Amino acid sequence: MLLSLLLAFASCNITSNTFDNPDKDKLLLQVISYVLEEGHLDSKDFDDDFSEHVFNRYIEQIDPYKRYFYASDIEIFNAYRYELDDELRAYELNFFNSSVEVLTKRLDEAKLFYKQILSKPFDFSIEEEYSDNSENLDYCNNLREMENRWRQQLKLSSMLNYHNLLEANETAENKKSESELEIEAREATMKSMDELFDFIDDRERRDWFDTYINALVEEFDPHTYYLSPETKDRFDTDMSGNFEGIGARLQKRMDNISVYEIISGGPAWRQNKLEVGDIILKVRQSEQEEAVSIVGMRIDEAVKLIKGPKGTNVILTLKKVDGNIVDLEITRDIVELEEVYVKSSIVEKEGGRYGLINLPKFYIDFDNFKERNAATDVKRELERLKAQGVQGIIMDLRGNGGGSLPTVVEMTGLFIEKGPVVQVRSTGSKPEQKKDNDASITWDGPLVVMVNELSASASEIFAAAIQDYKRGIIIGSPQTYGKGTVQNVFDLNRMVRNNDLGDLGALAFTTQKFYRINGGSTQLKGVNSDIVIPDRYSYIDIGERDLENPLPWDQITPADYSLWDGALDYDYVVSNSKKRIEDNTLFQLIEENAKWIKNSRDDNTTPLNYQVFKKELDQNEIEIQRFDQLSNYENQLEFASLPYELELTARDSILEEKRSRWHNNLRKDLYVEEALNVLADLRTSQNINKKSLTSIKN
Repeated sequence: MLLSLLLAFASCNITSNTFDNPDKDKLLLQVISYVLEEGHLDSKDFDDDFSEHVFNRYIEQIDPYKRYFYASDIEIFNAYRYELDDELRAYELNFFNSSVEVLTKRLDEAKLFYKQILSKPFDFSIEEEYSDNSENLDYCNNLREMENRWRQQLKLSSMLNYHNLLEANETAENKKSESELEIEAREATMKSMDELFDFIDDRERRDWFDTYINALVEEFDPHTYYLSPETKDRFDTDMSGNFEGIGARLQKRMDNISVYEIISGGPAWRQNKLEVGDIILKVRQSEQEEAVSIVGMRIDEAVKLIKGPKGTNVILTLKKVDGNIVDLEITRDIVELEEVYVKSSIVEKEGGRYGLINLPKFYIDFDNFKERNAATDVKRELERLKAQGVQGIIMDLRGNGGGSLPTVVEMTGLFIEKGPVVQVRSTGSKPEQKKDNDASITWDGPLVVMVNELSASASEIFAAAIQDYKRGIIIGSPQTYGKGTVQNVFDLNRMVRNNDLGDLGALAFTTQKFYRINGGSTQLKGVNSDIVIPDRYSYIDIGERDLENPLPWDQITPADYSLWDGALDYDYVVSNSKKRIEDNTLFQLIEENAKWIKNSRDDNTTPLNYQVFKKELDQNEIEIQRFDQLSNYENQLEFASLPYELELTARDSILEEKRSRWHNNLRKDLYVEEALNVLADLRTSQNINKKSLTSIKN
């Protein structure tokens, strides 16, 4: 995602102020509220509506599955429901202090619950089911209801362990009885719960306070968040590019920790089995060790379990996007920056010769901008591809989460004559146009841009500009991610002089919003593809619009720009592609798979009768097998490296293996094949229209 990592108020009109509250927590409230009021792009009124939203968000974050607080606790808390705005203005923490006091008591009670429940056998033959849809759950009224809620959750966890043990028992030399396996299943759940509550016991008041602060600041938008001193240190390390672990970013919704982003060049990215949207249920360090459940765990504690030294392995138990539960072993490593850089390939299809450029992110090297940035590298690849006589270009931005704004402006200029590329509105300022001022064009031939739901920020700026100029065809998911905002990261210690209360941490907050040259924002709506291809993510919650409290879509005055004069018949090209997609049985199967995944993820109930549970698992396996032909598909096309890279791979066996793996993946890529078909149609329509124009002139 496009982050402007500025540790200053360079783009914000914030005046100086004096902050000297002797209470660190109250001082933090004072500084943060001032920064947000003065610096956030979309400032909020601290009123009763604001208070209610913060109240609900905070309670949900500390008790997402309603397993701690009783209805009577919430009734007491309700006295503060519309008072948090007043507390914020007065820098008071009465509600927070009260909530932590009650929560601490309820956590101690929960320890007794799980120990007592897990001391007795579960009966997996009883007809009952567990629902993880907490929105439809009421708070418990008494001890009996709370105990039953815990019993069902612990029974589910134990049944999953029981299922795994049963499968392992089938091939074991010394078979165990079902009762012995049930005992082992409960023991495994007990160990996971003990470890979870060890993490919880380690939480101090300041950890809960961080949660409260974030509930406050997230009311502004989902990309505004507080970084405690410890979190800020990890953030700075990550932003330096020195990733060591599996190479994935995680997010927490309710009690579940899921994969939010696969980091280009990391071990998970290279392995290509972990997917965005996968939920991580358990973590273990080796086959010999017990798995630790991370359901309900703090995300930073879960990250500690997953990260580790280069060369060591970690085994993740995943609930996959399609609902299947699998174990995935990943060897930890350091992100290979070379894999972040642009790469290109040549492919021939039905008499046409085409170039494919893959760009994982819009990178930039501030120390060596002219020689190492995405735009410079893409230009170099375009020139090399032109020298090889390609007749069309595919820009593959699938999964590209963004990067440098100057880079995307410069890169767009490689395909258009000079003109506006994007409009940017900053806090307290009028919209500003970012323009390409270079009239030269590196590539003026047929262009297809591939996107998906994970193409975000700078990728959306590029795709939107290409679409608005009618310079090329956008092909992919119904819409891109929809992140049209920029965040600044501000060191809060800069606001306090002679601070002797310790590090205050930092605040990331939204200061800019992007708008297309046609006036519409890329925020929320993203970019709609000219040609929509069925995608397994089409029906699941994965974009900006699916986050809580996103900034709205809006529009401003369009920029002054002229459409591309490329003699291309877009209607002809789009119509041809849509017909091919409709007639393609594999695309029909992808659509069915996407709908099945949606239904599976929307089913929030799990039977606690093992036989019923096993039957559903078997039915899922049969259904999943129906989609096996999607993974077995090959397009029979040959992708080749450019001559300069062939010289490099001749001397570098590791690079040769990487390119071989990439080309193999392209051969299994149904979407690339259709993008090539679109390029061929663009080329045909361009030739026809050029002949027509010549005829008219004659």
